[in-house]
Amino acid sequence: MKSMKNQQSGFTLVEIAIVLVIIGLLLGGILKGQELINSAKVKNLAQDFKTIPLYIYGYQDRFKAIPGDDGRALTNLPSGTAPAPTAGDNGNANGRIDGEWNSETATDESAKFWRAVRATNFAAGPTDPATLPGYYPQNVEGGRIGITSATVAQTPIIGMSGTYVFCSSTILGKYAKQLDTTLDDGNTATGSIRVRDLVVGAAVAAPVAATVTTAVDDNTGYTVCMTF
Repeated sequence: MKSMKNQQSGFTLVEIAIVLVIIGLLLGGILKGQELINSAKVKNLAQDFKTIPLYIYGYQDRFKAIPGDDGRALTNLPSGTAPAPTAGDNGNANGRIDGEWNSETATDESAKFWRAVRATNFAAGPTDPATLPGYYPQNVEGGRIGITSATVAQTPIIGMSGTYVFCSSTILGKYAKQLDTTLDDGNTATGSIRVRDLVVGAAVAAPVAATVTTAVDDNTGYTVCMTF
C-alpha cells in the first residue's frame, strides 16, 4: 500500500497581500471616521462660542438693555412666556451680567440671561428655570456653558480682559486646543480664548492662571473660556 504524503495548505503571498490591504483599508476608514467625528464635535463646540455674542447684541439692539440685567424685563419679555413674566425677571440694570457663569441660582442675572434670550426668540430652549436639567444649557460633550460679565471676581481665568466672558466645560484637551486654533491664536494661555482646569456643574471655582498649550492633555477634560 502506497503512503500518501501530507499536503500542507496555507495562504499564498498574494492572498496575504490582499488581506493586509483589506485590513489597511478598514483601519484607514475607522481613523477617517473618527477624524470626522472629532471635527464635527469641534465645529459644534465652536458654534456655541460664535453665537453667544449674537444673543447679547441682538437683545441690546431690540431692548437697549443686556439680557439678564434688563431692568424692564417684566415689560420686555413676551406675555406668552412661561411662566408669565414678573418683577423677579428684572435685573439691576447696572450694565453687567452679575453672577457666576455657571450659576444655577435662578435669581442670578447669569441665570436670568437664558430666560431672557429664549423668551425673545434669540435662542432656543426652556424659559422656566424650574425645568431641570434642561434650563441650564450644556455643550455637545455634556458640560455646562454659561456667560457672565468679565470682572475680577467673576472671570474664571486670571488676566482675561473684555466685557463678557463665556465658558464651556468638560471639553477634552484635544478639542480645547483645536478650538483655540480655530477661533483664536492657537495658544491656550493667551488671547481671547483660554483654557483652565475643569469646573464641574455649578461649582464656584476661584480664578486661576490659564493652562499652557504644552500642559493640556488630549484626554483630560478642561473648561474653555472666551472674552469679548
